[in-house]
Amino acid sequence: MFFIFCHGVTVDACGRLCFNQPVDTEAYIALGSNLGDRELNLLRAVAEIGRLPESKVTALSSFYETSPVGTVNQDAFYNAVLKLSTGLPPRILLTHLLRIETDSFKRTRTVVNGPRRMDLDLLLYGTQILSEEDLVVPHPRMMERRFVLQPLCEIAPELVHPVSGITVAELLAALHSGEVVVKI
Repeated sequence: MFFIFCHGVTVDACGRLCFNQPVDTEAYIALGSNLGDRELNLLRAVAEIGRLPESKVTALSSFYETSPVGTVNQDAFYNAVLKLSTGLPPRILLTHLLRIETDSFKRTRTVVNGPRRMDLDLLLYGTQILSEEDLVVPHPRMMERRFVLQPLCEIAPELVHPVSGITVAELLAALHSGEVVVKI
């Protein structure tokens, strides 16, 4: 038996077509904005992410107005989470997200956890667990942030956190925080 391969299509000896489709991974990305037109910023970020190669936005949570977390005095955020079906590896996906932050939203990182037009965090990449210098997946603080868990639970309540083994709905139910998170 022989196979001919050309442009992602295989033809076997009997002339049957076999399509070699890339395997996509479901990634979850948190979006946040507290400068400028927060709602428009989220919509623009969703559109930018939707234009990434080998990727398709397959779910988007509602938008939530949330209190800022941390010690920096700043305005409330608008937050959301989207689900992305992607063929991009996690490092390349993160590079694209950082590029969107800086090129499209002119983000500069001068104040840690300070105000920003757009913050994009790679929360989950399939069931992968990665711990590199500048890439940690699952996101290391997602389980302690209501502004992440509440919109994530809206689109994927039964999704299991790959480290804890607990569903997003269970993580949200167990979370004790003083954050104010209101669907808009």
